[in-house]
Amino acid sequence: MIETRSTEAQLRWRPSSLTLALFTCAAVLLGGAVIGSLWQLVAFAAPLLGVVCSIGWQRPVPTVVVTADPGVHRCFETEPSSVAVWAAAEPVTDSDAVELAVSVVPGMRIDRDESESRRRHSVVVVADRWGRYPVHGIVTVGARGGLLRGTGVVDAADVFVFPVAPPQSTAIPRTDLLDRLGTHLTRHIGPGVEYADVRRYVPGDQLRTVNWPVSARRGSLHVTQRLTDRAADVVVLLDNYPQPAGPATEATDRTVRGAVQVVQSALRSGDRTGVVALGDRRPRWLGADIGRRQFYRVLDAVLAVDGGFETTPGTLAPRAAVPPGAIVVAFSTLLDTEFALALIDLRKRGHTVVAVDVLEGAPFEKDCDRVVARMWSLQRSFMYRDMATVGVDIVAWREVDTLDAALQLVPDHRRTARRRR
Repeated sequence: MIETRSTEAQLRWRPSSLTLALFTCAAVLLGGAVIGSLWQLVAFAAPLLGVVCSIGWQRPVPTVVVTADPGVHRCFETEPSSVAVWAAAEPVTDSDAVELAVSVVPGMRIDRDESESRRRHSVVVVADRWGRYPVHGIVTVGARGGLLRGTGVVDAADVFVFPVAPPQSTAIPRTDLLDRLGTHLTRHIGPGVEYADVRRYVPGDQLRTVNWPVSARRGSLHVTQRLTDRAADVVVLLDNYPQPAGPATEATDRTVRGAVQVVQSALRSGDRTGVVALGDRRPRWLGADIGRRQFYRVLDAVLAVDGGFETTPGTLAPRAAVPPGAIVVAFSTLLDTEFALALIDLRKRGHTVVAVDVLEGAPFEKDCDRVVARMWSLQRSFMYRDMATVGVDIVAWREVDTLDAALQLVPDHRRTARRRR
């Protein structure tokens, strides 16, 4: 539901240009009266000072409220968004001249500004990169007979720009799946369409599974066994810990894009999907669910849209956010120890955990010493090995590769299915 948002502007009051002009004229006249002994000039300065002194019994300063419709807007990258912003003074008086201007933060641009009046603007904004972009309302109001001028800036509206994920599907890590009907082909025998084996008929087998050509050749009833299709629970883990400036900060863009791509692919396959973001003051998470609505709820949780997620104290992924048997796909630069401990904790709970390393190369400047870069690379490979020994697989995602190609390097954790004789 789209709702308007009203925000009271915190105004900073100062003398207006009219007040400064009156003070200047009165000072010049009084100065001339003193220096030139022309006391007649006092008669001209007195009315000016009287107007300035009348500020004490003028009407009180008004309260300015800035309203935006919609107050919160969601869109995708490069998609235009229309926002109407207007300002009103309370109490309303003819002497209170309210002016409103609209501005946006770097990264977003105003494509079109259809100003209906000095108090109302209808703007069309566009952003090329995902994130939260506030639309600022710059208010200027005159009060007390025009002797005071107040200015203030408010966040009139929030535009949440969602990342656009590639249309290609991303395969989930290969592991044993839940006993729930889905679209992922497994090695388990059960209802399905893929051929598995042929065995002798036993009482209780359905007649439609009888393989008549084989039965005719062998002289006894035989049935065809099929490989079953199952579903999965996929939980995406995001690393929101502060990153050092440079390549590590730049890599966080792919963290969000990779998470959205995994969620999009899992939901298309009929899997339940959730998200957990670690690194903020309180971890935020969204439980696993299915459907198109879940996709937009995950996007809200990733960008921390108000009311679109739950929070939990601590630094580990909450148990309620990760269902039993869920596959955890984490996106991180793997520079923070607490995030690595969260991965190990999930593995101890019995989950299949795959960490995608979005940091390409060393986190320092590109012109660093080659020996230092080599030492960093060796230390990184040792970390991969140590994490693999506790069951957490790490794959590197280079910028030139697709996410699906990176996930193909994850080892197969499925147990070999036993065929019934």
